[in-house]
Amino acid sequence: MFADPTVADAAHAPLLTNDATILGIFALMLGWVFYTSNSQSPFWKKFYGVVPAVLLCYFLPSLLNTFDIIRGEDSNLYYVASRYLLPACLVLLTISIDIKAIKRLGSKAIILFFTGTVGIVIGGPIALLIVSAVVPELIGVTGPEAAWRGMTTVAGSWIGGSANQAAMKEIYGAGDAIFSTMVTVDVIVANLWMAVLLIMSGRAASIDKKSGADVSAINELKEKVEQFHAKHSRIPSLADLMIIVAVGLGVTGFAHLFADIVTPYFVENHPTLGKFSFHSKFFWMVIFASTVGIILSFTKVRNLEGAGASKVGSAFLYVLIATIGMKMDVRMIMDTPLYFVIGVIWMIIHASLMLLVAKLIKAPLFYMAIGSQANVGGAASAPIVASAFHPSLAPVGVLLAVLGYTLGTYMAWLCGQFLQAVA
Repeated sequence: MFADPTVADAAHAPLLTNDATILGIFALMLGWVFYTSNSQSPFWKKFYGVVPAVLLCYFLPSLLNTFDIIRGEDSNLYYVASRYLLPACLVLLTISIDIKAIKRLGSKAIILFFTGTVGIVIGGPIALLIVSAVVPELIGVTGPEAAWRGMTTVAGSWIGGSANQAAMKEIYGAGDAIFSTMVTVDVIVANLWMAVLLIMSGRAASIDKKSGADVSAINELKEKVEQFHAKHSRIPSLADLMIIVAVGLGVTGFAHLFADIVTPYFVENHPTLGKFSFHSKFFWMVIFASTVGIILSFTKVRNLEGAGASKVGSAFLYVLIATIGMKMDVRMIMDTPLYFVIGVIWMIIHASLMLLVAKLIKAPLFYMAIGSQANVGGAASAPIVASAFHPSLAPVGVLLAVLGYTLGTYMAWLCGQFLQAVA
């Protein structure tokens, strides 16, 4: 499964080249991050109050790549994680989606969630147009390092999550260099916006009072969420865990089989559909896994969430995050500040649209914040923002984030089509 990469440049040979060793180091890093992030130590509480754990999961592996301890581009770890763990992750995160529960959140919460999605879909192309008016060379590039290709991965992350981000990288063929830059833009810009939301949460009462928002539904929401989790949560048995793994990896296997059958059909019979990613095996694999996950959410398989299906999926996800981070070179932040300008403009468009719609429909700040973070941050950080308003609301963040995972691949693909048209 893993290979020892051949060192391409002896002058800058990495210290470690064995993928099994690198995977072990990543596992230790992730374990350390989660151990310290759950520590009761005042130091770590303050530290993670400023630095999100997910940022470290990207950043620590990137340091290994930056300082030539490893060479991310030569490793097969990302390939393995994206082909085997990613589809399983998508399945396990989508089987917990509850359409009825989402409806009970109220129309304003759903309106703001989709407003956030629209803001990201249209914000990327608009940001690219604005910046390209000053820097024309951003458009007209067709190779794998084209800015628009890298931006599709940001759209995948901001609408869904890291799994969808990885999917967009493969579907649109973003090169490793532009992808590394965009991962950095994604993490830094998204976490700056999350910090703004956390600050706003401390003033939620006064903001809602000024806007005239009706917050009575939130109290009812708290009670319903607490009842749901009290009813379904349980300590997972070995059988539970094995069934969860069986569902995730089993669907992954059939996703590969489906892609192997469907892709050649479109290549041979519909050559013009290549521009819509219909010639990509990875595209069909991701679509299959996401669709089966949604279908399973209407069956008893959904009850596996009570045993921690999404937690197992998230564990797969964080391994994938580490392998994405290993391709990132933090020195590129200073080398490509232009992409950060694009990211900031993009986020301003998203945030402005969210605030405008929230004001027009007089929605509570909580709905705006969680609707935005369920898009931009996903399951990793949406509960953080939700719990900033009230601890019992954290599961609401997960619920909407799961909807984001479900829509992420489809809407990010649409954003990619717009970006491609602009470029």
